[in-house]
Amino acid sequence: MSRPVGILLAAGQSRRFGSDKLLQPLPDGTPLALAAAENLRLALPETVAVVAKADAAVAGLLRAAGIPVVVNPGAEAGMGTSIACGVRARDSAAGWVIALADMPFIRPETIAAIAATLVDEHVIGAPAYAGKRGHPVGFGAAYRDALLKLDGDVGARGIVQAHAHRLRRVPTDDPGVLRDIDRPEDFQNLHRWRRSG
Repeated sequence: MSRPVGILLAAGQSRRFGSDKLLQPLPDGTPLALAAAENLRLALPETVAVVAKADAAVAGLLRAAGIPVVVNPGAEAGMGTSIACGVRARDSAAGWVIALADMPFIRPETIAAIAATLVDEHVIGAPAYAGKRGHPVGFGAAYRDALLKLDGDVGARGIVQAHAHRLRRVPTDDPGVLRDIDRPEDFQNLHRWRRSG
């Protein structure tokens, strides 16, 4: 029987950051994308990363760590195309846990808890911290066709909204589910956040 697969979205344009933020080192020296990928892979050994260009430095970094990389030639069209690309690469999975490469602080056990909800193929699983829904979001196998049709920059939000009655919120004490890095000042605030989180 197949198991859920992790899909790391690493094809973003880093427009608000100004440079390739996914290569920026965290305080421990680990590049942002690699930290997010490793946490995802610890929970879901079968993980694939979706990148914008095969020869991009982030693709090389992830490949060197043993993470399969899929190139999304339509990455500029938005996150929806990257999700579809990742699902297409592993379309026989029992579900997909969609993680963002700019969210490196999500604990592997949080990701595993989301994957565990996908035993029911009709479930959409998401963590909830302090009453707020976070990432990653998991989709059971029943959402395969809908995920493959995604396009544009809204990601899978429409699927979640259309099937809100199937959304299973998993309570967590993991603040990483809400913490992304979009701007240079987010890196500057890391030390303070890590001490308080």
